[in-house]
Amino acid sequence: MQKEKLIAGHSRIKPYIHNTPVLSSSMINHLVGAEVFFKCENFQRGGAYKMRGATNAILQLTEEQRSRGVVTHSSGNFAQAVSLGAQSLGVTAHIVMPSSSPEVKKKGVIAYQGFIYECEPTLEARESTANKIAQETGATPLHPSNDPDVIIGQGTAAMELLQNHTDLETIFCPVGGGGLIAGSALAAHYFGKNCKVYGGEPFEADDAYRSLQSGKIEGNKTTNTIADGLKTTLGDNNFPIIKEHVNGIIRVTEEEIVSSMRLIWERMKIIVEPSSAVALAALLRDKSQFKGQKVGIVISGGNVDLGNLPF
Repeated sequence: MQKEKLIAGHSRIKPYIHNTPVLSSSMINHLVGAEVFFKCENFQRGGAYKMRGATNAILQLTEEQRSRGVVTHSSGNFAQAVSLGAQSLGVTAHIVMPSSSPEVKKKGVIAYQGFIYECEPTLEARESTANKIAQETGATPLHPSNDPDVIIGQGTAAMELLQNHTDLETIFCPVGGGGLIAGSALAAHYFGKNCKVYGGEPFEADDAYRSLQSGKIEGNKTTNTIADGLKTTLGDNNFPIIKEHVNGIIRVTEEEIVSSMRLIWERMKIIVEPSSAVALAALLRDKSQFKGQKVGIVISGGNVDLGNLPF
């Protein structure tokens, strides 16, 4: 059933997304000791993979639901994705953003004609504000990472990667709310050949690592990380998929994230945000485990506040 959903979802969103390029770097290959293929979702519409899930979810709504609009909460990339997806389909987008969201992401939402509602930078404030807007406007809530249609849409990035490179042995993704890694794990399961999936996560926001250890969804004890897109927690729809299909989570330090981000900027000449660099940082941290393999990395996005770079 999930395989059919991935195929149908990919077909559904195709007119609205880019089939993003896959790049590699001989220098990074040498550094890792493996062949690494980067699925560059920083070149996606809206600057991140989240355009896939947002578009798939909006396209699954009825005409009546679309007429009442959609509402979501997001620190940035899903906010932009919902705004752009909604704009493309003539739907009103109500976007709840924490006050700490990067300015570049707020500007993106405004450019895509989304309506921003700022709130305190806590998950509780985000959810309560979004629920209030849904009640007042009749807008359909879209969860950034736990909506089943969003998860399927996000999985299409890894699906495309595996169509280009059918012999990948491992795929790495950053882990925030869990939508990308859950969707990627489904894609690897159905379209890969014994392809394993690993997540990269900051030590400063390691709820997914601890959730896999305990077998239940854990909250974040801290979110003091430069990877602003990875501060959210897993959900009850994506966690069962992660438990079943993800092989492990590798945690990384803030220094490793910045170093990997810089490496991609300098060697690959592309702009990636800190959250994207977490996946490469995880691979580099544990590279001996993947030596000689063909490894895919989903570069999740490239929406960076250029006035606030970490290097």
